[in-house]
Amino acid sequence: MKTNVLGYPRIGRKRELKSALEKYWKGDISANELFEAGASVRKENWFLQKDMGIDLIPSNDFSLYDQVLDMSLMVGCIPERYSQLKDDALPLELYFAMARGVQKDGVDIKAMEMTKWFDTNYHYIVPEFEKDQHFELFNFKIIDEYKEALALGIKTKPVIIGPVTYLLLGKEKGEGFHSIELLDRLLPVYLELLDQLNTLEVEYVQFDEPCLALDLSEREKDAITHCYTKIADKYPQLKIILTNYFDCYGDNLDTALSLPVHSLHLDLVRCPSQLEDVLESHKLQPGVVLSLGLVEGRNIWKNDFAQSIQVINKAVGKIGKDRVWIASSCSLLHCPYDLDLETDERTLPREVRHWLAFAKQKVEEIVNLKYLSEGSDAADEKLEANVKTFQNKASSDLIHNPSVKDRVSKLSLEDSERQSHFSIRQQKQKQKLGLPPYPTTTIGSFPQTKEVRGWRAQWKRKKITRERYDELIQKEIEATIRFQEEVGLDVLVHGECERNDMVEYFGERLRGFAFTSFGWVQSYGSRCVKPPVIFGDVYREGPMTIKWTAYAQSLTSRPVKGMLTGPVTILQWSFVRNDQPRSATCKQIALAIRDEVLDLEKAGLKVIQIDEPAIREGLPLRSENRRSYLKWAVESFKIASSGVKDETQIHTHMCYSEFNDIIESIADMDADVITIETSRSDMELLDAFVNFRYPNEIGPGVYDIHSPRIPAESEIENLLLRASRLLPVKNIWVNPDCGLKTRDWPETRSALENLVNTAKKMRRNMAVAE
Repeated sequence: MKTNVLGYPRIGRKRELKSALEKYWKGDISANELFEAGASVRKENWFLQKDMGIDLIPSNDFSLYDQVLDMSLMVGCIPERYSQLKDDALPLELYFAMARGVQKDGVDIKAMEMTKWFDTNYHYIVPEFEKDQHFELFNFKIIDEYKEALALGIKTKPVIIGPVTYLLLGKEKGEGFHSIELLDRLLPVYLELLDQLNTLEVEYVQFDEPCLALDLSEREKDAITHCYTKIADKYPQLKIILTNYFDCYGDNLDTALSLPVHSLHLDLVRCPSQLEDVLESHKLQPGVVLSLGLVEGRNIWKNDFAQSIQVINKAVGKIGKDRVWIASSCSLLHCPYDLDLETDERTLPREVRHWLAFAKQKVEEIVNLKYLSEGSDAADEKLEANVKTFQNKASSDLIHNPSVKDRVSKLSLEDSERQSHFSIRQQKQKQKLGLPPYPTTTIGSFPQTKEVRGWRAQWKRKKITRERYDELIQKEIEATIRFQEEVGLDVLVHGECERNDMVEYFGERLRGFAFTSFGWVQSYGSRCVKPPVIFGDVYREGPMTIKWTAYAQSLTSRPVKGMLTGPVTILQWSFVRNDQPRSATCKQIALAIRDEVLDLEKAGLKVIQIDEPAIREGLPLRSENRRSYLKWAVESFKIASSGVKDETQIHTHMCYSEFNDIIESIADMDADVITIETSRSDMELLDAFVNFRYPNEIGPGVYDIHSPRIPAESEIENLLLRASRLLPVKNIWVNPDCGLKTRDWPETRSALENLVNTAKKMRRNMAVAE
């Protein structure tokens, strides 16, 4: 019996990689210093797993930005617009240009698209494929990192994104072909890579094929079979670990069981029932090892040892212990590093902390499950402590609030419906707000400088008084309002300078949440989030945002948006309790947000934005499970948004998602205005709304805030012209793709001035045409 970790967090125990990346981008450190920071993180990760007793330690699970982008570089799938950099620049400059865009020394190239990795909040860089796409072995990162670990005395298991998943994650640039048709062009590059790994006497290679959790066509299933048959034929001695996660194999199970692989991984957290299907299948081939993904890689609750041991014993009883591995359900990338760092009991109560396990603790759980399954006396104490933890949690007074549950039980249809149809509301809102065609706004946040973050840190450490902190925040909000007035925006925001994070900020003001100090998880590149922990029933004790939003509105005659995070996004971007349905927790949050919306309206706010960037992210991977999720997700948003008058304009925001398969549900949300990310895709994402004939107003993003590029007026104009050909002008807003928190003030000013100037030009042209 072996222990198996599918992947490990890579940002560093205290975000060392994030710090190094941002210093490199600013020119403060060299490429070699960045590489040294990465090597230090990898070394620490490898030795931690080795010392704890993990048998199958991953390599190539590290990335400077994104593992899918690493794959694109490795197989030479580099879009033509980067050809100059491919020929002239250092590979690192090319790599970051593909991720972030580049605008210097006369070179101005947009970044590649970014979207969500399956149903997680991790974002990957979307590969771009041409019909005659050429692939070549262009980068040797996977080889280099295997050698690096070997030099440290650690024989690792290289991890690679499987060729079929890689192709299905990409986007066809042009019509008349399907990306899967490129497999015969791509596969030789994989074989060339495996040649080199084979030369190094690599024993195991982990092929991640999470596409097997999706609804695959027969053609795509055949591609899987073709791929792994060819690999096995050429490298019969290589032990291939086929890894699927985030859901069952479902209709793809027969295909997976028929493959000539050494090991098959099962995510038994997301789909515990599939073990029975596999064990009882006559298609499970003799000798194939089952990797049991029992320790959750997506949440931070402790593993229930007693329950897991039953599962392990069942598998061992059927196929023997030599064919059973104990593993994480998926990569631990989605978990924070180390619970040992959490010592602040004011934000993370000791009782709640005892219920948790971060990546380091999950590695220990995997090893302990192995010892327990082998009947080791040394593990008995661990089992006893684990059982006691679950008993204490079940009886804890911290979790349940009867009045909250009662309020949810009394929800009715009227609580999730606006007073009037959108067409009536639109007329009333236009009259009330008096906005011009192509109204301009931003998504919410403005740049948070070191000074602003420093004020918050000083106040939390009691280095400055609450009065002094409030004085500083007031000045920053006033400066932000004046900035927007000078630039010429139509609908303003207060800038969110007092907020640490769009989810954590609200969690700190709601009951039922706890918070970590070092619970960082990578979202994309150097961007990390610190999800709050929802451990109990959620409710609001009092107003959360009124003070600063109302103050901002008092400074200007232009409308200021009240900025809230929606219930589905708060749910999705938190570590959520696992003792009740997620839908129940979401409705509790929705009622809390509803109370805040009504308070904002009473305070005189005419525009209120309830962000839901994660609503698509939560969509189940298999189509048969989607209807129930969308029902309660849409209902939760409508509970939060539907209590206001017709004249109050409700906005929502979504980003970095494909909308085709949920467009009907987006329309059912019935927000008056939706803003979406479209700049990286050149408005392609707008097609879903056009084809559906989306009836409400929409702000297609024209400024990619995840790139340091400043879009020219001509670029913004081209995007708006395309939007104007597709949508009624009366329904179009002009805005960036997302919040501006991570940008600098000078680039923000330049970009927003270009945005406003272009909107004014569109209005003038419209007036001339009339």
